[in-house]
Amino acid sequence: MSKPALRVTIALVIIAAILAAGPWWAGRADLRLIGEFMSFLALAVLWNLLAGYAGLMSVGQQAFVGLGGYMLFIGTVSLGLPPLATLPVAFVLAGAVAAAFALLLFRLEGAYFAIGTWVAAESVALVFAGIPSLGGGAGMSLPAAAVRSIADSRELREFIVYWLLCGLGIGTLGATYALIRSKAGLALMALRDNPMAAASVGVDIARIRFWTYVLVAALTGVVGAIIFLQKLRISPQSAFSLQDWTVAVIFIVVIGGIGRIEGAILGTIVYFVLRELLSDYGVVYLIVLGGVAILVVTFSGAGLWGLVERRFGWSLMPTARRLRD
Repeated sequence: MSKPALRVTIALVIIAAILAAGPWWAGRADLRLIGEFMSFLALAVLWNLLAGYAGLMSVGQQAFVGLGGYMLFIGTVSLGLPPLATLPVAFVLAGAVAAAFALLLFRLEGAYFAIGTWVAAESVALVFAGIPSLGGGAGMSLPAAAVRSIADSRELREFIVYWLLCGLGIGTLGATYALIRSKAGLALMALRDNPMAAASVGVDIARIRFWTYVLVAALTGVVGAIIFLQKLRISPQSAFSLQDWTVAVIFIVVIGGIGRIEGAILGTIVYFVLRELLSDYGVVYLIVLGGVAILVVTFSGAGLWGLVERRFGWSLMPTARRLRD
């Protein structure tokens, strides 16, 4: 393991240990906020991998958040599975649906692909809204018996969900970093920097984009399942919300810096700071978010992290390779 990779690994382990001890140093509201932060961090890292590296500008990732969330409820209520046992099922289902979508969506390019992903997500939402056994448009709640099966006490249940969200956030970050530094990551970075040049040196663009899309969708499904395990209630409107699960994530990645892992981290921090400061101001909050996005894109196409890199030369999670003599 190289020195930069070792430093990143040690830093992630330390952060994970601090977060794991959260129940002993943070209050209940703080734990919920940290858990929510980690869920958005995971979604941002995944969308950044999809759009920033594979070049797939999807605006339909809410489909997989919703699928993961509904799989939690279907698996628990209809199949009798323990809530935590539905997480791998959500992974497989979201990945399988993404593979089916890819057969059609990958015939489209650019803006047509983006619109196609949104239409696909809306179609999935309409399907679930029309299933009476799932509560239709009103949605459904997780049965009390299923909730108690997670843990006997409410406090411990909240800790478990918190640990799951933190593990998913840190795990997604670490796994993405490891992927980018692998041989497959070389192909993704080449694809990010110049698709035509990547193809000319033998990179199978179609295959890499397909598997990136499927993997990101599958992991997004797991994130969705844990998000709604925390909420304990689901409806088509909340599960397949374009604003919550796609627009907010795109905002995070764009202002942080698309195509850089650090960009997703910085963007999530900025988004939560703005949200906590301005959430009581209604429409003003959305106007400020839009204004920040416009300013960042105008002055730095590489986002806020691009400015930091140019000014200070920092690289918290270095992925560049150097030729050896």
